[in-house]
Amino acid sequence: MNMLKPERIGLDDFADQPVHVCGKAFVAHKSGALFWPAEQALIVSDLHLEKGSSYAAYGQMLPPYDTRETLQKLAALIDRYDPETVICLGDSLHDQGGAARMDLGDVESLRLLQEDRDWIWITGNHDPKIDRMLAGYVMPEIVVGGIALRHEPRPGAHTHEIAGHFHPAARLVFHGTSLRRPCFVGNRLRLVMPAFGAFTGGLNILNAVFEPLFGDDGLDVWMLGHEGLYPVAPRLLRDD
Repeated sequence: MNMLKPERIGLDDFADQPVHVCGKAFVAHKSGALFWPAEQALIVSDLHLEKGSSYAAYGQMLPPYDTRETLQKLAALIDRYDPETVICLGDSLHDQGGAARMDLGDVESLRLLQEDRDWIWITGNHDPKIDRMLAGYVMPEIVVGGIALRHEPRPGAHTHEIAGHFHPAARLVFHGTSLRRPCFVGNRLRLVMPAFGAFTGGLNILNAVFEPLFGDDGLDVWMLGHEGLYPVAPRLLRDD
């Protein structure tokens, strides 16, 4: 009788989805990370490490564990994909003093993740400089396989680009219930990645700032869920 039972769908079966940018094949993960198999590279954006401690300095108390949570999530992806290179697309630190505020245990965890692989910090508007204590290579942007990897998307309808900065999010409304989640958004010519950090918010992709990036080329949207990454038809999206 066991032979007649349908195979069960695993909880991790929809954890990632294929994504293409200018003919290059990537794998987008429900965590908000992007894996590039041909380059053996894991790409993440907007970690905003030490955001909690930054807010605390101004009297707004947040749980001080965002850095640890973000690094643990990143460690799980490194275990999953075993990349040769990790590329962080800017705003990896919430501010330039973030590295100095990091717990020594978190710094050691980061160094363990960096072992035996190249680690590239792309600078962002929050972290135009990266403290040397965090090791790795520091660059304003990098071009790999003809694809520019940078923090902030270039204005206008550029192609061959993967960026972050805007923390894209999508909103759906169905049966009287509203669902708003971070998302990947692209048009097969460029891609904007969601923020990876634990305390990062999101900007609705129907906001006017996204229109110049994609114009009338149409949108591909993948919403991050707890159990998977889900493609969403743009006609179902709603503004905030």
